[in-house]
Amino acid sequence: MKRITSMADFAALRRLMLDSQIKPNKVTDVRVHDALLAVPREDFVPEALRPVAYVDEDLNLGAGRYLVEPRVFARMLQEAAITAADTVLDIAAGTGYTAAVLGHLAKHVTALESVADLAARAKAAVAGLGLGNVAVVTGELAQGHAAGAPYDVILIEASVPEVPAALYDQLAEGGRLIAVLRNGPIGVATLYTKTGGIVGRRPLFDAATPVLPGFERPAAFVF
Repeated sequence: MKRITSMADFAALRRLMLDSQIKPNKVTDVRVHDALLAVPREDFVPEALRPVAYVDEDLNLGAGRYLVEPRVFARMLQEAAITAADTVLDIAAGTGYTAAVLGHLAKHVTALESVADLAARAKAAVAGLGLGNVAVVTGELAQGHAAGAPYDVILIEASVPEVPAALYDQLAEGGRLIAVLRNGPIGVATLYTKTGGIVGRRPLFDAATPVLPGFERPAAFVF
């Protein structure tokens, strides 16, 4: 088996990811295709995982964070319908890959991460790509980042049992929030839209995305 080492090797894997994983999963948005091709996914994973950066599975980044499998992430991007005028909040940004891709789609991206080490890696990686429209901040994920609100789009980069009310408050009128709701073995990617101040939701597709720590429901009181 050929060892994957060069930029050309990784570029070929990026194209293969698009052709074999993304396009067959009903992702037809050319802007999403171009954004995924523009960002070197291998730069956002631990060194040992670089050779498998483009496999169709979630990659463990440590501290409860995962790089979401490409086809699920791409489908979420398409369903969020991000425009070049949008302001985006990326929750659980990890090492910054998702924020970097979003930076090619939106006007401005706030990448929120609560783990200081991961946030530092995200800042370095994003800066290395010259993405001046992506800002990495640290804070409690379930609280969002009110200082940058309102957001046209909010993405939660993992599964959660429910969406915290604080995030609805930070969503702009007409804004979209997308997350995978999971309370069992399989989650459901769900699109939330705010219209007239009311947030409605629509299930999209099944996804086995790992659960994000810190979003657990409080334990019910038992008599």
